[in-house]
Amino acid sequence: MISWRRLDETDFPLLRRWLEQPHVARWWHHETSPEAVARDFGPAARGEEASEDLLVLLDGEPFGLVQRYRFADYPEYVAELSGQAEIPEGSMSIDYLIGDPLLVGRGLGTRTVRAIVRATWTDHPAATTLLVPVHAGNRASWRVLEKAGLRRVADVSLEPDNPVDDRAHYLYRIDRPLD
Repeated sequence: MISWRRLDETDFPLLRRWLEQPHVARWWHHETSPEAVARDFGPAARGEEASEDLLVLLDGEPFGLVQRYRFADYPEYVAELSGQAEIPEGSMSIDYLIGDPLLVGRGLGTRTVRAIVRATWTDHPAATTLLVPVHAGNRASWRVLEKAGLRRVADVSLEPDNPVDDRAHYLYRIDRPLD
């Protein structure tokens, strides 16, 4: 069973280990010192930032992270996408990782994204759309999105997380069900 809870500061050593894993570091390209992890994840863990950093659990054991946020809370993201794609009012986004390398390639990413998408409609009643940019070279990530029911709606040019990458990204979208 997949579940999640808010990331808290006691999770930072685990998150740091995940960020150091080659399969995560390639795409997240994040500083991994204890100070950097506390600096970058601490505000959300303490509720001081609008994003939600969620520790994802499989049968109660942590295996991944999802960051969920409203585009409206990050105008710099809206500005970067502006003119390249429609960003409906109420749009949200996610970032995600599977931290444990032994669990990569087992369908947990797809299951996690599906579950987070469903929960987003309940947790965020004003959410209309989930838009997820992913680097065009990160085939595993965009395949997760496709398998989870998101559709590619645009090719966009965005600043990459890793400076070795070009600006080519795909934008994936899923809309709130009409039920």
